[in-house]
Amino acid sequence: MTGTVITFYSYKGGVGRSSTLANIAVLLARWGHRVLAIDWDLEAPGLHHYFAPLLRTMPTGGVVDLAHDFLAGAQSPGPHIVELDLADDSGGSLALLVAGILHPDDPRRTHPSYAGRMQQIDWEDLYRRGFATFLEQCREEWTDAYDFVLIDSRTGISDIAGICTAQLPDRLVVVFTANDQNLVDVVDVVHRADRARDRLPYDRPRHVVLPILSRFDNRVEYERAETWQRRCAEVVSPLFGNWLAKSVSEELMLRHLTLPYVSYWSFGEQLPVQDERTPSPDQISYALETVAAVIGQHFDRTDLLADNRDAYVAAARARHREFDLDLLVSSRRSAQRAATELIDELRALGLRADRSLSADAEFLDHLREPAKHLCLMVDGEVSRWQITEAERFLRHALDPDGDERQLFCVLTRGTDRERLPGFLRNLRHLEFTPQSGPLPVARELRNLITGTPGADPDQDVLSQVAASLRAVPSEMPYAGRFVLVEQVVTDLTAALDNGDLSLLRDLAVDLDLLAKVHTDGARLSTPAPLRTAIETLLDRLDRRLQAHTD
Repeated sequence: MTGTVITFYSYKGGVGRSSTLANIAVLLARWGHRVLAIDWDLEAPGLHHYFAPLLRTMPTGGVVDLAHDFLAGAQSPGPHIVELDLADDSGGSLALLVAGILHPDDPRRTHPSYAGRMQQIDWEDLYRRGFATFLEQCREEWTDAYDFVLIDSRTGISDIAGICTAQLPDRLVVVFTANDQNLVDVVDVVHRADRARDRLPYDRPRHVVLPILSRFDNRVEYERAETWQRRCAEVVSPLFGNWLAKSVSEELMLRHLTLPYVSYWSFGEQLPVQDERTPSPDQISYALETVAAVIGQHFDRTDLLADNRDAYVAAARARHREFDLDLLVSSRRSAQRAATELIDELRALGLRADRSLSADAEFLDHLREPAKHLCLMVDGEVSRWQITEAERFLRHALDPDGDERQLFCVLTRGTDRERLPGFLRNLRHLEFTPQSGPLPVARELRNLITGTPGADPDQDVLSQVAASLRAVPSEMPYAGRFVLVEQVVTDLTAALDNGDLSLLRDLAVDLDLLAKVHTDGARLSTPAPLRTAIETLLDRLDRRLQAHTD
């Protein structure tokens, strides 16, 4: 999927634009996205200040060097991008393209040669020479390699700001503060960028714009703050027109997109999202998470944001990544044996299941949720750890695409439903009894998770694959046919591991065609390794089918 280029722009400086971009970049990368941050504020570069502690290697060039590379005859961007070290296992990545080479002894300073190299650039002359085409090549490479390309733009009206707001972006983030210097021209700047965009020889739609009210303090002068909040919403309301859900008011949306002023973070260049991993509503990282969620979900489903901010952010956090497990089983110590038996049966049915660590006092500090679904095995009564774990799960359980995560409740014999907490009492309960054992419960959980209650059409595909494998003859007319069969068997095994039923069905058809022999001439026996691979795969399929019919 092609990445999205988003320019962070402000008409005036000092509004927190670079800080906002840096923190949003960290959040998106932590949520599993591939992110590139670009410092195009060439006259006053600053992103390297925020990311200096995360640098793995020193940059050998930057945006200024792209221009010099072009003048030297380069056809594509040079290797100036450096990776940053987020020190987590999210699966995302964060990279940085600085404005220009940094000082070798201090990554918070630009190189002594930077100012001269930057001032040598004549942007008007560059464009006459064809620099726009070179930038399109850069843009294509960046969007192929990254999910989000975040550009920190020059303030005001200038050639550099025009590049960042007209040619490069798919979307604009406009950062402003509650004063006339920012408000008077913020909408006009966007319209000016649209007109400049219309004149470009490239196919770009009209801007989609995210307005962010920054450094807003409503803790003391509450009435004045409310007046300015409403005024800001009224002024920027035209910017919401082509993306905000009709059921959501511009004023409500801007409140979600307001970054509070917190004096602690006003000193130095800091990344509060690195310290405030589970922020409360009064912390700046809480608001930054909301903005990152809107960007991460491509400005979509704002009706959900209006209804449930926590669910919206949680969905953005989980949307881009795969879960390590299908199901986590949580139980009291008294039910550990039953939970282990249930997990064994779930695994035999093809689900990725494991025990929860909810009894570990530190489990709430684990940022990464390992499983898509949660199963509480209740033995007598729910433990306080299970209640905490279930409440935490439910806060993060709604996916805006309709692919809901599910909470299941399994009761051991003798558990009184009426003593369950209200949010568990209303769930459908499964019963685990010593007489029936764990298999019926495991089957029902498997059916509920895969969306096939009472029946499993997956079995038809597995049966089709098994039949195709059994139809492979023991002899074939030439050795090349065995090579093709071996590849299909390998691909079938991989498809079974990944649960790709569509691919399994297609590969079974391919195997049927390869198994047909149309000659009566000499034949070769199936190689022993191939026959072993077929039998191993058949054994796996038969066990899956048997588990379903027992």
